[in-house]
Amino acid sequence: MRAKRRGLDEDTDYLSDALSLLKGWSREGRYFRRTLRLDESQHAALAERIKVVADALQVHPDVRRLDGHTQIRLCTPADSALSPGEVTMAARIEAMYRAITGTA
Repeated sequence: MRAKRRGLDEDTDYLSDALSLLKGWSREGRYFRRTLRLDESQHAALAERIKVVADALQVHPDVRRLDGHTQIRLCTPADSALSPGEVTMAARIEAMYRAITGTA
């Protein structure tokens, strides 16, 4: 049992390290947040792409439009540590954002 727990801790550390490499994401408790400056059409395109990927990864991001910005929030379940799904979703959002805005 102890070795199994150690493996989970190592996985969580690895995932936290991976998330920390993604620019602009901040962690607040169970939430991971990112705010992007997008126009209305870019927001719509990103939101649609996020929905497709989120369904495939079985994660439930909250995507909102507020004051000319797109706000994205990912949440881990109350009884769970950071999962590969949230980190993968954050990385995919970054790739989608770059594709939509034409940034590197």
